[in-house]
Amino acid sequence: MEFSILGQTDIKVSRVCLGTMTWGERNSQEEAFSQMDYALERGVNFFDTAELYAVPPRAETYGRTEEIIGEWFKARGQRDKVVLATKVAGPALPWIRGGNRLDSGNIHAAVDASLKRLQTDYIDLYQLHWPERKFPHFGRNHAGIIQFTRDDTAAIEENFIDILEALKSIVASGKVRMVGLSDDTAWGIMKYLQLADSMDFPRMQSIQNEFSLLNRSDDPYVAEVCVREKVSYLPWSPLATGLLSGKYQDHALPADSRWALEKKLGFGVSSSRGTDQALTAVSGYLRVASQFELDPVQMALKFCDQQDFVTSTIIGATTLSQLETNINAFDLELTKEVLQAIDQVYQQTPMPY
Repeated sequence: MEFSILGQTDIKVSRVCLGTMTWGERNSQEEAFSQMDYALERGVNFFDTAELYAVPPRAETYGRTEEIIGEWFKARGQRDKVVLATKVAGPALPWIRGGNRLDSGNIHAAVDASLKRLQTDYIDLYQLHWPERKFPHFGRNHAGIIQFTRDDTAAIEENFIDILEALKSIVASGKVRMVGLSDDTAWGIMKYLQLADSMDFPRMQSIQNEFSLLNRSDDPYVAEVCVREKVSYLPWSPLATGLLSGKYQDHALPADSRWALEKKLGFGVSSSRGTDQALTAVSGYLRVASQFELDPVQMALKFCDQQDFVTSTIIGATTLSQLETNINAFDLELTKEVLQAIDQVYQQTPMPY
């Protein structure tokens, strides 16, 4: 297993980050324990979760994934072997603190609840799951969705300061070691860094955004910010919610798949992912994998890992065999010829959803 430095810290994280969002919904506690045991054996020391999980989010399973990880720490005594990342939810979901905004009061409440569920005294990396302000994250990354001139920039910056004051407090208390972002923009990263430098707040050490063969909208703009400012880039959904495995081709919808559970991801007019263009792009990437005798899942994961602005790629699996395949992908090296073939597909379908 290879490792990278997280942000401007001295903390080394594995190039593979174990995603956990299926635990408590599609995976039992026993299965989650097996995944954590196996990942740790393979050298994975970076686990990512969120108070929101399990996914798809429901009031009945809110916080369940963190609880499972906490039970694993209690049973295994391996807390010191893991760089643990979790996230505080942004506004929207009524069962999470009444759907209230992302602000100082909610951050303090959220971190204490996460610590209790995780059965730990500290969180290594505490991330803002999505912004308080309007921004087209979670697949809604098309131009024209938001008219930014309608928002009060001064009010947004006041919210940033309120958030940073809370983060400074929980870092000073020892509850959190580092802070980071998720589902944010180049402007968001730079504004947080500017405020941290000018007002002695904690520095954002990382950002996790969606990135895959099907969604490369962060390259080059967010990517450049991360490289120049030494902010770790952590891709989530490197398989594009499973699209890149090929299991949804020809409008297939396996009964046990994520798309069968999350209707907004499937096919239809309201779908955020299941477009004809996406299926066309996946067909192209499947042909590339076949041409070079590669597993398409491994090719997609290694593509993310080989981007020079990436620090660690967040993977997920519902079975141990899937997890083994995913981790093995990081031992590969995509040749120049493979990357050229991938680029040809990308040029034909650069933004399929």
